[in-house]
Amino acid sequence: MIASNFILFLLQATGQQGGGGMLLWLPLIFIFGIFYFLLILPQQRRQKRWQQMVNDLKTGDRVVTGGGIRGTIIAIKDDAVHLRVPPDNLRLEVAKSSVVSVARDDESVK
Repeated sequence: MIASNFILFLLQATGQQGGGGMLLWLPLIFIFGIFYFLLILPQQRRQKRWQQMVNDLKTGDRVVTGGGIRGTIIAIKDDAVHLRVPPDNLRLEVAKSSVVSVARDDESVK
């Protein structure tokens, strides 16, 4: 008798916790949604813009690398670009992935 009452009590408690358990997940889902829209989605957009910029590189573009080197692209390989760097017109080969910004000639005239 005591055992059956105890089992009945556990079943009722578990049933009530199941409904309340879903309510406990809502704040977690809400926080994940906020993180997605404020952190993850903007980072994905930034990554896509950067990848498009790297794919659109062409000779004559003035670029800045991650190390701060400014130069003009004189040749493009599969995974590298050759830069002419003033004042001595040095020729450097850097990885395409190190390019962080581009200023094309038509944009710099404005």
